[in-house]
Amino acid sequence: MIRKDIKEFLNTLPKNVTLVAATKYIGPEDMEVLLLNGVNNFGENRTDSFLAKYACLLGKGAIWHFIGHLQRNKASEVINKIDYLHSLDSLKLAELIEQKREKPLKCFVEVSINLEESKNGVPYYETKQFIKELLRFKKIELVGLMMMAIKESNENSLEEQFAKLRILRDDIEKELNIKLPYLSMGMSDDYKEAIKEGATHIRLGRILYNL
Repeated sequence: MIRKDIKEFLNTLPKNVTLVAATKYIGPEDMEVLLLNGVNNFGENRTDSFLAKYACLLGKGAIWHFIGHLQRNKASEVINKIDYLHSLDSLKLAELIEQKREKPLKCFVEVSINLEESKNGVPYYETKQFIKELLRFKKIELVGLMMMAIKESNENSLEEQFAKLRILRDDIEKELNIKLPYLSMGMSDDYKEAIKEGATHIRLGRILYNL
């Protein structure tokens, strides 16, 4: 169920920030309500759920972001249906994209900024080398970096975590002489701090819905 004041909420978001609506909590009917309100970037984190929703919304103008960990054994099912991948974190996945993808895929490299064992991502200190190796792939169009903050961090800590990703991005751009225009960071509990530190894409779920 989409929150009743969705229009008012959307008006609070900066126009230069892309809202990616995380849709794991909702079905195609609610997604159509979002489409009617101008939200057309959808983020899924499970392959089966993505495929079902993709089929329902075919031809309705949805832009698809895969925001969860993409298992290689399921990747070939979705790789030509998504517009953005937010979770590129291994060369094996990159090789699979290179083999299966029909045209270049816009990819964010998922970075483990805080080195949490429970989360995926390239350790922040290996990110530059990882990106260097990705530059040889023709089917991967690198557009930026993605991260998740530590849950229940305070405001100052969140700002520091998000700033760390921005600074890492700036350093990589300078050292490798490439452009990484986007930063995918910030979720329902911390998107305001993420925007403050330069997020271009925020992945919001619960805050959009009456749960």
